[in-house]
Parts: sequence; C-alpha cells; structure tokens
Amino acid sequence: MPNIENIKKYKNVHMIGIGGVSMSGIAAILTNWGFNVTGSDWAQSESTEKLDSMGIKVTIGHNIEDVAKADVVIYSAAIKQDDIEMLEAKRLNIPTIERADFLGEITRCFKDTICISGTHGKTTTTSMVSLCFIEAMQNPSIQVGAYLNALDGNYKVGTSEHFIIEACEYVESFLKFSPKAEIILNIDNDHLDYFKTFENIKNAFIKYTKLLPDDGLLVINGDDNNCLDLAHYTKATVLTYGVNNENVNFNAKNINFDNDGFPEFDVYKNNEFYEKFKLSVNGKHNILNALSCIALCDYYCIDKKFMQIALKKFTGAHRRFEFKGKFNNASIYDDYGHHPTEILATSTSVNMKKHNKSWVVFQPHTYSRTQKLLDDFANALLNFDNVIVLDIYAAREINTYNVSSKDLVNKIISLGKSAKYIPNFDECVSYLKDNVKENDIVLTLGAGTVTQIGPMLLK
Repeated sequence: MPNIENIKKYKNVHMIGIGGVSMSGIAAILTNWGFNVTGSDWAQSESTEKLDSMGIKVTIGHNIEDVAKADVVIYSAAIKQDDIEMLEAKRLNIPTIERADFLGEITRCFKDTICISGTHGKTTTTSMVSLCFIEAMQNPSIQVGAYLNALDGNYKVGTSEHFIIEACEYVESFLKFSPKAEIILNIDNDHLDYFKTFENIKNAFIKYTKLLPDDGLLVINGDDNNCLDLAHYTKATVLTYGVNNENVNFNAKNINFDNDGFPEFDVYKNNEFYEKFKLSVNGKHNILNALSCIALCDYYCIDKKFMQIALKKFTGAHRRFEFKGKFNNASIYDDYGHHPTEILATSTSVNMKKHNKSWVVFQPHTYSRTQKLLDDFANALLNFDNVIVLDIYAAREINTYNVSSKDLVNKIISLGKSAKYIPNFDECVSYLKDNVKENDIVLTLGAGTVTQIGPMLLK
C-alpha cells in the first residue's frame, strides 16, 4: 500500500470539476484509500456516472453544503476563482488546491512514479507502458489522458508501488510531480500561448529532468536533439532509443508495414538483436513510442513476451486515429491531432493504409496556435487529397489574434491545393455524403467538437 501520511489530514475531499480526465482518476484513488470524496461538475458524463457507481456523491451544478463539510477543496485548472464553490471554500477558510498540485502530492505517496511526457504521443505511450505492466502482473496505479478499453476508463487503482501517469508540460504542471522514472518523447513548439518561446519550453523540460533522483531513470528520444541534450542535467540512468539514430540503446530495424499500415520490426539493444515486435497501431511515430516503452520495461525487468503480447493487443487510445465505422464503403477515422507535427504523423499513417482518396475535416484548436503555426498547418494538410476546414475551436480563448479558418484555407489554396471552408456541421456532412466514394478514407481531426462529424455521417 502506498504511504498516504502526507495527505491523511484531508479525510473529506470535495472536487470541483470531478468529471475531468485527471480529476476522476484522483477521485477513484482517494476513495480506494478510504477518503470520503464528493464532487461537482457542470455536466453529466460517462465519467461522472462511473464515479456515481463507485459510491462517490457527484452533484451536477453546485453544492455548497458538500464544500462546507470538506477538509480540502481540489479544483481543476478550468475553474475560475469566482466560482460559487471556490468562494464558499474561501469564506470558510477551507484550503483549496489546484489539481496538478494535488496530483503531485499523490505522486509522493508512491515509491515509484513513472511519468510519461513530451509534446506528442504521451497518451499512446502511457497506454503502452500501462498495458505492459498489467500484462506482467505488476498491478500499477494508472492515470492516462484518454479512455482505454483495457482499463474500461482512463485510470486504474492498483496495489503496488508503481504509479504510471501522463505528465503534461502545459503551464509547467509536470514540475509539481515527483517522478522516479521519466520518458521524454519529444520537445516541440506547442502551447505558445503560455510558453511564448521555444527556449521556455526547453527550459521547462530541463527543470523537469532535474526532478529525477540519482537512482532514477530517464528514457529519451535519440532522434530528437532537444531530448538528447537533457542527459546533461541528471545523474539518473539514461536510456536512449531511436529509428534514424543508430547510436542509441534501443533501435528499430527491418521495419515492415502491412496493408493496415501496422508495423513489424526488430529491436536491437546496444547493437545486439533483442526481439521482434508487431504493433496494432499505425505509423512510424508509434514505433518510436513503442521503443520508449520497451526501453523502460526492459529496465524494470519485464519479460519480453509480456511486452510483445501487450504491444500487439494495444489498438490505440480513444481519438488516436480511431476507426469509427464505414459509410458507403469508405472508412471513417477520428483523431485528436491539433498540432502540425501530429497532423503530419497522422497523414503518414493514412497514406500507409490501402485506400482510394483521403479526406480530412480539420477543426483548428485555439486562435493563438492557429495564428502562430498557420503556415505549418497549411503545409501539413497538403498531404491529404481533399481538405475541409471548420471554424476555429476557441477552447479557453477570445479571438484577439485576428485570425480565422478562412486564412488557413486561403493559405492552402496559395500552396496549390484546393481546400474548402465549411463552418456548418450539417453542410459539411451533406457535402461529404455527396462526394465521398468507395474505399476512400475520411479523417476528422482536432481537439474540439469535430469528433461529432463522424457519427453524423454514419447516421
């Protein structure tokens, strides 16, 4: 059992935004450890229903009575300081703790917190590592950023000292954790609304690397020079992996893709044949994700056969190039990609599958990202045969950037590719119905509401 001394004083915990991906996982862990947990959320969801079924009292809307009974109030980053429940907690002098800070407290309850971070691929890699540990009967606790079939959710409460979590760099929240092991997948230009410059992103990862104890583990991408540089900032054991760089500890060779675009490859450890692996997810980027997982699991002495079984079983996390069904014999996929690097990786995956023509329905995510990376987005979308762009999904922002989806469409057209701006979802669906042919691939892409288009088409 993990050591919960440092949080024992909070017998009654109230959580605002309890249905969130990370918040629901924290709620389940605390309940399992014998804490009394209540929570509120603005809307009912699969997540709040699951918490309900575990006996956790969830209010849709506000519940200031539950706040009054709490020893601590945990709130997600989306909650404003003038929220009714936050104001009540302050009025009653009940301590309030932001989600990432509290998750940091939980990481200190475990002897072995394994953090998976990087700009892209965190959810997939956290899923891969989790499945390998489960297959090897290590019984870890897990927090991952998307629904995983194997967990029937996005978290698992285990009994061992292993805590496997997805560690996000946004607002530097990963600096609040206490990792024993870290995988750093890549360092790219993202979240510039917060970081402003690439240098600041790099510095955040340096600070994060320095959190490792001397007897810890750092696994880094040898194909990414910014990652390789991090080895200078720790005394922990460093393991490298790569596809292009052969001067690494774990290297993939003899890569073949089947008709579905699923790779099979040989892994070499320190230049000696290690084992053959087959994945059930697409793309070269997933070979890199798998290599990072293999390097970490090898260090933890997990048997190769458990890794092979787990990696073969893994068919992807929710919204990661996820197959949604067929319409007029065309295949529909949905993907969360909202950064040019992710779009390039996904378009490569599409092109490795046998198909007729490809269609992308892209919904840009946030004005700041669209404005900063407009040219990169346009270039990344050129890899699809047909491009449709929806309105920008604002998320947390107001459009002070003077940018619109029309700017992106015009940019794509200026690069010699036709593209359509269709802001209305119904119009978009009827346009696809009239134009998509047999054996085409339709991909809905973005981190917002674009995910509704596939089901509308399938209806």
